[in-house]
Amino acid sequence: MRPFTYERATSARDAAAKAARTGAKFIAGGTNLLDLMKLEIEAPAHLIDVNGLDFDKIEDIPGGGIRIGALVTNTALASHPRIRRDYGLISRAIVAGASGQIRNKATTAGNLLQRTRCPYFYDPNMPCNKRRPGSGCAAIGGFNRQLGVIGTSEACIATFPSDMAVAMRALDASIETIKPDGSTRAIPIRDFHRLPGDTPHIENVLERGELITSVALPKPIGGTHIYHKVRDRASYAFALVSIAAVIQKDGTGRVAVGGIAPKPWRVEAAEAEMPRGAKAVAAMLLDGARPTQHNQFKLTLVERTLGAVMAEARA
Repeated sequence: MRPFTYERATSARDAAAKAARTGAKFIAGGTNLLDLMKLEIEAPAHLIDVNGLDFDKIEDIPGGGIRIGALVTNTALASHPRIRRDYGLISRAIVAGASGQIRNKATTAGNLLQRTRCPYFYDPNMPCNKRRPGSGCAAIGGFNRQLGVIGTSEACIATFPSDMAVAMRALDASIETIKPDGSTRAIPIRDFHRLPGDTPHIENVLERGELITSVALPKPIGGTHIYHKVRDRASYAFALVSIAAVIQKDGTGRVAVGGIAPKPWRVEAAEAEMPRGAKAVAAMLLDGARPTQHNQFKLTLVERTLGAVMAEARA
């Protein structure tokens, strides 16, 4: 690990302003950043610890929704009584996502800010446009069974690893931030993560120094909440395909998919096809897919997993 300096933030605005000036990285739980620093994939010269800021609360907001502080741990979020009652999809996704030890440290904002990555990203001996823009993508033409089938580009086919974010995409979360000048904004989660295009190293729409302060969920939508994750082993593995679904009694609902794209994948127009069945929904969800010879099976797996989720909701 390379040497770096460290300080504790005293206010959100000051932390954002200093990060904008210096290019520092924010650190909270560190479950992703520290791993990447040890591998020298990330090498920040300065870290700003935001754990002392007042962003560790979950509170009701006007209109019936709920606000989740950026520093709320995954464990606290998954076990919160109102999240379990009204937003059960999030609890189910978080528990499916990682070990208990990681959930105890990982934060809400950090989960959303995980690097979109693949095994070649971790190997400094291999070309990777995310690590070194313009160097190429070893995953294209390499072994890419777990990687993306839609939303990818000629520069990158990595998938976004978060389970929690897939559930939040289905629930129309908004990500609230503060900028270095003290102004704030709310970013719909549908717009937060970027597709790779020819700049896969730019993974979200945050500006330099911009700090996530909270995530807001709108009024609960009811229905049956199901998170189904298909993976190669029973625990602590990224999804081959995951389905986050909220299904109403009349068969309508919402569906977001993980494990197939560089961001949580949802096509709202496809949800109108839910009464017709999983095949019709999957056809629209995956329109424009570009699988490789190693991950072609994911197209069928999305349809079959969605079919299982819809059958479970009917039961």
